[in-house]
Amino acid sequence: MKKSKNSIKNCVHQLKVLADETRMMIIQEIIEESKTVSQINQKILVEQSLLSHHLKILRDAGLVFSERNGKSVLYQTSPEILSNSQAQTINLGCCSLNFPKKNKDLSK
Repeated sequence: MKKSKNSIKNCVHQLKVLADETRMMIIQEIIEESKTVSQINQKILVEQSLLSHHLKILRDAGLVFSERNGKSVLYQTSPEILSNSQAQTINLGCCSLNFPKKNKDLSK
């Protein structure tokens, strides 16, 4: 089956968006559960304005979905690309990316 030129362009665009270390870390942080900017930033440790900039790029590419929850905004991986949250896999149509499961420290 031949892929359309538009689907290939879209996939290339999404891969370019993900070719940034900060954006990949954001996806890895929100692939398991929705998080606010401050929750994401506790792990990513970048300026909040820079984090918001990266989240906008991810949202515009269709990789991230945002939802208002009271005064805060929750960010999560877009359901359209989430292949299997248990396997930590996103499906871009042309390829899939697997993220390693995070080890949760249960002693805290």
